[in-house]
Amino acid sequence: MRTISSSVSVRLYHLDDSDEGGAATTLFYGPLEEALVIAAQQKEDVQPGLYLATENDVVAYLDLEE
Repeated sequence: MRTISSSVSVRLYHLDDSDEGGAATTLFYGPLEEALVIAAQQKEDVQPGLYLATENDVVAYLDLEE
Protein backbone atom coordinates (compact mmCIF):
# COMPACT_ATOMS: atom_id res chain seq x y z
CA MET A 1 0.00 0.00 0.00
CA ARG A 2 1.30 3.42 -0.81
CA THR A 3 1.98 5.88 1.97
CA ILE A 4 -1.28 7.58 2.84
CA SER A 5 -2.61 9.80 5.58
CA SER A 6 -4.87 8.54 8.34
CA SER A 7 -7.69 10.65 6.95
CA VAL A 8 -7.80 9.07 3.47
CA SER A 9 -11.09 7.31 2.71
CA VAL A 10 -10.97 3.52 2.66
CA ARG A 11 -13.35 0.60 2.46
CA LEU A 12 -12.99 -1.94 5.26
CA TYR A 13 -14.46 -5.26 4.24
CA HIS A 14 -14.51 -8.90 5.25
CA LEU A 15 -13.85 -11.52 2.60
CA ASP A 16 -15.59 -14.78 3.43
CA ASP A 17 -13.51 -17.75 2.32
CA SER A 18 -16.33 -20.25 1.99
CA ASP A 19 -16.09 -23.17 -0.42
CA GLU A 20 -18.69 -21.58 -2.67
CA GLY A 21 -16.45 -18.67 -3.61
CA GLY A 22 -17.10 -16.44 -0.62
CA ALA A 23 -18.48 -12.94 -0.47
CA ALA A 24 -17.16 -9.51 0.41
CA THR A 25 -19.12 -7.74 3.15
CA THR A 26 -18.42 -4.05 3.64
CA LEU A 27 -18.05 -3.10 7.29
CA PHE A 28 -17.13 0.57 6.92
CA TYR A 29 -16.46 3.37 4.45
CA GLY A 30 -14.53 6.33 5.80
CA PRO A 31 -11.18 7.53 7.18
CA LEU A 32 -8.37 5.00 7.52
CA GLU A 33 -7.89 5.90 11.17
CA GLU A 34 -11.50 4.91 12.00
CA ALA A 35 -11.32 1.79 9.84
CA LEU A 36 -8.31 0.54 11.80
CA VAL A 37 -10.16 1.03 15.09
CA ILE A 38 -13.18 -0.88 13.79
CA ALA A 39 -10.97 -3.67 12.43
CA ALA A 40 -9.21 -4.04 15.78
CA GLN A 41 -12.60 -4.45 17.48
CA GLN A 42 -13.55 -7.44 15.33
CA LYS A 43 -13.27 -10.96 16.70
CA GLU A 44 -9.85 -12.58 16.35
CA ASP A 45 -11.18 -15.27 14.01
CA VAL A 46 -12.68 -12.59 11.71
CA GLN A 47 -9.53 -10.44 11.43
CA PRO A 48 -7.67 -12.68 8.93
CA GLY A 49 -10.46 -11.98 6.43
CA LEU A 50 -10.36 -8.19 6.80
CA TYR A 51 -9.07 -5.99 3.99
CA LEU A 52 -8.65 -2.26 3.47
CA ALA A 53 -9.13 -0.83 0.00
CA THR A 54 -8.10 2.64 -1.13
CA GLU A 55 -8.65 4.11 -4.56
CA ASN A 56 -5.48 2.36 -5.79
CA ASP A 57 -4.61 -0.49 -3.44
CA VAL A 58 -5.91 -3.32 -1.29
CA VAL A 59 -4.08 -4.63 1.77
CA ALA A 60 -4.92 -7.27 4.34
CA TYR A 61 -5.60 -5.75 7.76
CA LEU A 62 -3.24 -8.16 9.51
CA ASP A 63 -0.40 -7.15 7.18
CA LEU A 64 -0.72 -3.61 8.55
CA GLU A 65 -0.72 -4.83 12.12
CA GLU A 66 2.59 -6.73 11.83
